Amino acid sequence: MIHNKTMIDQRPAPKSTIGPMAWLRGNLFNGPVNTLFTLVGLYVLYLLVVPTVQWAIIDANWVGTTREDCTREGACWVFVKARFTQFIYGLYPRSELWRANIVFVGFFALIAWLAIPRLPLKRWVAVFALVVFPVIAYVLLHGGHFGLPRVPTHRWGGLMLTLLLASVGMIGALPIGIVLALGRRSSMPIVKSFSVVFIEFWRGVPLITVLFMASVMLPLFLPSDLSVDRLIRALIGITLFQSAYMAEVIRGGLQAIPRGQDEAAAALGMTYWKRMGLIVMPQALKMMIPGIVNTFISLFKDTTLVMIIGLFDLLGIVQAALSDSRWLGFSLEGYVFAAFVFWIFCFSMSRYSQYLERRLNTGHKR
Repeated sequence: MIHNKTMIDQRPAPKSTIGPMAWLRGNLFNGPVNTLFTLVGLYVLYLLVVPTVQWAIIDANWVGTTREDCTREGACWVFVKARFTQFIYGLYPRSELWRANIVFVGFFALIAWLAIPRLPLKRWVAVFALVVFPVIAYVLLHGGHFGLPRVPTHRWGGLMLTLLLASVGMIGALPIGIVLALGRRSSMPIVKSFSVVFIEFWRGVPLITVLFMASVMLPLFLPSDLSVDRLIRALIGITLFQSAYMAEVIRGGLQAIPRGQDEAAAALGMTYWKRMGLIVMPQALKMMIPGIVNTFISLFKDTTLVMIIGLFDLLGIVQAALSDSRWLGFSLEGYVFAAFVFWIFCFSMSRYSQYLERRLNTGHKR
């Protein structure tokens, strides 16, 4: 028997098993039923996509300043262009937009700094973002100090107001939710009862009712000489409402951690807060990333409900612009623009949460 001792050179995989054609055969055309569904799906997609692209891009009106410039049959993006400043800043004075722009730049710069892993000094940047930047943003937007003209909150609106409501709600709801989740798992009856009542009350009331009560009913119970700004009342209502949902997300993550982790830390002599802060909570937060981000996305979209109390967020300012007699009939363009902006932010949060899951290995794959 002759043995061949020479190594055979590595050969590429057969073309029938790799590449786009192999993927199509294996996933979309691997049988008569799948082929039929694929062809039907492609035909439906064609019926939906081609007219949409034709209306939104090919036949759209892009140049001009008035409705008379919308002469083609497609979308009139001139309407969005003419109202773009209002959609972003609401009724904020044009001469003071530089203040809002500084806040926008600082806001997105801080988010980018905290989101990009390789950038240094994240702890100090986080402290600045949570403690110092809100004060700076308020002074810039509201004015009344350092020679800045005062801009009342009822003139704030558009995307600026949406980001403000969502950011404050997210930042406030997370720590309150953690405290409530720990309180609901507490062995102290008073603390546990308070947490349960708080969570069940706020979860059982619609957000639109909370906003209505905060705006209309709350002033009736306050002294006549005491008034709370309508925006502040909305921020408090949104934060308390969302913290109840956040508490249940966090409680679910805490329950997913084996009890032995806490018992082992207790056996080492660690106090309750050290066990939670150093052992249990870091593991639970990694598992809670999908639920937390899902709650944040829901909050970001629920900010549109502030229209009921007279605050014009992005969707509210779009609807207000549609009532202008000079632009009647272009509601679809306005709603498409608002939907696209909301989708950009929600999709970005979703993708970043998936990145965090991969980076922190929260899938727990075996």
